Amino acid sequence: MPEMTVTVRWPDGRVADCYSPSLVMHDHLSAGTSYRVDEFVRRAAVALGEASERVRATYGFTCSASAASLERIERSAATFDPHDSVDVLDMQPPLPVTQETA
Repeated sequence: MPEMTVTVRWPDGRVADCYSPSLVMHDHLSAGTSYRVDEFVRRAAVALGEASERVRATYGFTCSASAASLERIERSAATFDPHDSVDVLDMQPPLPVTQETA
């Protein structure tokens, strides 16, 4: 199962990497996009939940690293106003380019 990293810039300028055990993050976030803090947390929670379930389906147990990543996101987000912006700077690896996405 491919792993990925989402790099974000929090409202205070701090840059952080968020881990996901699955590329499903691409279904919920986009590099180069800004999200309200509360919206970013909601999207990340849904994506990381789906990623953890994909790990469960493959290996029979959920991903503790996914849960830890969500906990770090929630802890960081709690220090900001929900209406502040989080910038998604990068998502690695990117989705492969196909005829449909080209």
